[in-house]
Amino acid sequence: MSEQSPRQEFSGLRMGKPFGIPVYVSWTWFIVAAFITWVFGDSVRSMLPELDTVAAYAVAFVFAVLLYVSVLLHELAHSVLAKAYGLPVRRITLYLLGGVSEIEKEPPTPAKEFMIAAAGPALSLALAGGGLLADMYLINGGGIPQVLIWQLWLSNLIVGVFNLLPGLPLDGGRMLRAGVWKLTSKPSTGTVAAAWGGRVLAVLLVVGPLAMAAVAGDPLDYRDMIWPVVLASFIWMGATQSLRVARIRARIPQVNARSLARRAIPVAGDTPLAEALRQAGERRAGALVVVDHDGRPVAIVNEAAVQATPEHRRPWVNVASLAKSLEPSMILAADLTGEPLIDAMRETPAGEYLLIEGTGEIYGVLATSDVNRVFTGV
Repeated sequence: MSEQSPRQEFSGLRMGKPFGIPVYVSWTWFIVAAFITWVFGDSVRSMLPELDTVAAYAVAFVFAVLLYVSVLLHELAHSVLAKAYGLPVRRITLYLLGGVSEIEKEPPTPAKEFMIAAAGPALSLALAGGGLLADMYLINGGGIPQVLIWQLWLSNLIVGVFNLLPGLPLDGGRMLRAGVWKLTSKPSTGTVAAAWGGRVLAVLLVVGPLAMAAVAGDPLDYRDMIWPVVLASFIWMGATQSLRVARIRARIPQVNARSLARRAIPVAGDTPLAEALRQAGERRAGALVVVDHDGRPVAIVNEAAVQATPEHRRPWVNVASLAKSLEPSMILAADLTGEPLIDAMRETPAGEYLLIEGTGEIYGVLATSDVNRVFTGV
């Protein structure tokens, strides 16, 4: 299973950097590797009775590793194509339920969205087809190779078909999103449709086995419900997150640098904080910009640092000690709006940004907290 993900902190093992894309293995992989080894080990013993217990479980562990190599190839198909389209890929992570490709930007067109999403299942199905041909024509002497090849092509077939199901966060959900986006010209409508498709799939994964057992009149072994419930929970949570992201993205056009800017006043770096705040109050300004002797802006006084400074210390603290030096990427055009503004802020995360006019004049200061309020509604 794969999806686009936001930046997040991560701990795990770095396994390499194929095609320039960092690949990590989460610690949760060892849990599922142990589970696969335990479950598949008994099957290996029944298919290859000549093996002792240790050898059978060793073969099962090799299968677990090869299965996740297949998952890695699936994710690389997404990521390599995304890079070919000019989309940055932060990393690939292999974890408990499969893999995730962290593609940091949305594809610009529904066609590219569809192709990136389809690349993973296509590669899994190609691996399944190749494995089937090898099983039928190349490896027909039985033994360990045939057992591994048979299990691998069957697993890749299941992975490929399952990921084609039309619901987020599965690849088929992203393909459905691309289709609805193409028809409606609204990516948000595609996201909502595909997310609700994911919720329907999650319900069917749980209700389906229960209904079939009831119709057949067979007793239900609740141990057989463990994986359906786990998968359904994953899909439901992913679909819900997609709906939440869609609601947030719908507010992006409301982000306007000019309308959110705070009026700023220039102050010398050695100005006491208390005096600078007094001047800002008189001029109804909400931000302080430190300037040099020539009046050029060199830093922005950090709002959080000001609030953390007790009032009795403010006459003795100068503004330069509470300011963050201006980097070129912290100086933004005052007419930025929507996605370009968000992208510019994402490039250099900061508490405040200096907004300037096309003439080079200071327009004001944009606080990240004010932008966040657009999305939180606070």
